[in-house]
Amino acid sequence: MIISSSKTALQRTTAAIIRGRSVSSLTLPRLVCSSSKRGISADPCRAHVQTQALKRVIIPTRALHSSVFLKSDVITVEGPAFAESISEGDIRWIKQKGDFVKEDELVAEIETDKTSVEVPAPQSGTIVELLVEDGSKVTAKQKLYKLQPGSGGGAQAAAPSPPKAAEPPKPAAAAPPKEAPKPATPPPQQKAAGEIPKSMPPVAKPPSSAMSSTPVAGIQRITVPKGVAPEHAITGARDEVRVKMNRMRQRIAQRLKDAQNTYAMLTTFNEIDMSNVIEMRKQYQDLFQKKHGIKLGLMSPFVRAAAYALQENPVVNAVIDESETVYRHYVDISVAVATPKGLVVPVLRNVESMDYAQIEQALAALGEKARDNKLAVEDMDGGTFTISNGGVFGSVFGTPIINPPQSAILGMHGIFDRPVAINGKVEIRPIMQVALTYDHRLIDGREAVTFLKKIKTAVEDPRTILMNL
Repeated sequence: MIISSSKTALQRTTAAIIRGRSVSSLTLPRLVCSSSKRGISADPCRAHVQTQALKRVIIPTRALHSSVFLKSDVITVEGPAFAESISEGDIRWIKQKGDFVKEDELVAEIETDKTSVEVPAPQSGTIVELLVEDGSKVTAKQKLYKLQPGSGGGAQAAAPSPPKAAEPPKPAAAAPPKEAPKPATPPPQQKAAGEIPKSMPPVAKPPSSAMSSTPVAGIQRITVPKGVAPEHAITGARDEVRVKMNRMRQRIAQRLKDAQNTYAMLTTFNEIDMSNVIEMRKQYQDLFQKKHGIKLGLMSPFVRAAAYALQENPVVNAVIDESETVYRHYVDISVAVATPKGLVVPVLRNVESMDYAQIEQALAALGEKARDNKLAVEDMDGGTFTISNGGVFGSVFGTPIINPPQSAILGMHGIFDRPVAINGKVEIRPIMQVALTYDHRLIDGREAVTFLKKIKTAVEDPRTILMNL
C-alpha cells in the first residue's frame, strides 16, 4: 500500500505517462511502504507506483484520444460533378442521420433532367449531419452531409443485443369451428346474386381468325419488371390526386415542346418485308448465340442499316446550329428505352464500325443499365440519330418526334402478317411499318425518302451492306 511521499511520486509518474516520457527515467524518492518496512528493496515499490499510475491514466487517455478523433476526423462529403448540360438536380436521401454506412454504399440519389446520379459513401463511417433537406435542389460539388469515419457499424454489430422479452406461451391449436346451421334456402334472386356455382361453364375460345391482327413479334417481347405496379390504379372513386412530376418527366415534356416549336417536322413512311430477317434469325440463331454469347435480335439489323444509310446520306446525320450546318463524320445512334421513370435514350457510339454481334452486346449492356437505373449522363450524351421501337408494345403505326439536337428519328412498329403481291401472286408476309420524321429545314423530301428506302433495302437484304450497294 502506497503512503506519504509516494502520492507525489504517483502524481509525477501519471503526468509523465500523459506527456509520453519514459517512466524509467524518473528519479523516484525513497518510498515508504509496507514492503520497505519488511526490508524488501524499493524496486518493487517503483514498479507498484508505475502500475498504479497506469491504472489512473489509461482510461482517461483512451477517452481523450477518442473524443479528439471524433472531433477532428469529421469530413464533409460533396456531391458528384454533373455533365455540362446539367446544372442541378433533386436529392433523395436513402440514409439518414445516425446511420452507419460502408465504403461505396449508396447514401443518396440526385435525380437530374437525364438520369439519376448516385452519391456513395467515400469511406465507412457514421452520418452525423445532413446539410440539405430531402427533395431539395442541389448543384454539382455542393456539400451534402457530414461523415464520421470509423468502424462504428462493426462495434454496434458486436454489441450484445438487449435481452429478449419472454415470449408468451403459444396458444394451443384451436379446435375446428363448429358448422353453423345452414340458413334457409334463399329466394331465387338472392341465390343468383350471392352463391358461387360449383362449376363454371367453359370459356369459349376466340376464333382463330382473330389472331391475324396480332403482331408476329412485338407484344411477346413486353417485359414487366417485378414489383412494378401502376402508380395510381383507377378505383372508381370520384376524386383526384395530384402528383409532382419528377425532373426527368419535366425535362422530357420541355424537350418535346421545344422540338415542336423549333423543327419543321415532316414524316415519311414505308414498309419492310421482314421475311429474310426472321429466316436469318431462325437459321443462324444457335450458331450466333454459341459464338457471341448473346441472341440475335431485331434491333441490330435496323441499327446497322441506319448506320449504313447515314453514311450514304450525310445530311440526315447533320444538324443546324444557328446559321451553320454541322456535318458529323461519325455515327452515334440513340436507342429509346422505356423505364418506370420515363423514356431515356442511351447512345451507341461509332456504330459505323460495329457488326451485328457488337451491336447486340452494346444494346444488352445499355438495357441492363437502364433496368437497374444505372445509366450515367455520359451514356446519354450526344447522338446523331435516334431509333424508337414501339413495336415491342404492339404499335401498328405512329409518327415519332425528333430528339434534339438531332435532325431525324426512325420509328419501328409491330410485325404483322399482311397480304402482299409477290411476282403477280398474293402472299402472306410479315410486314413492319416504319416512319422517318425529319427536320424539313435541313432535309428535303427526296433525301428523306431515299434514306428510308436505303434502310428498307439493307434490312430486307443485308447482303447489300456487304457489297456496298
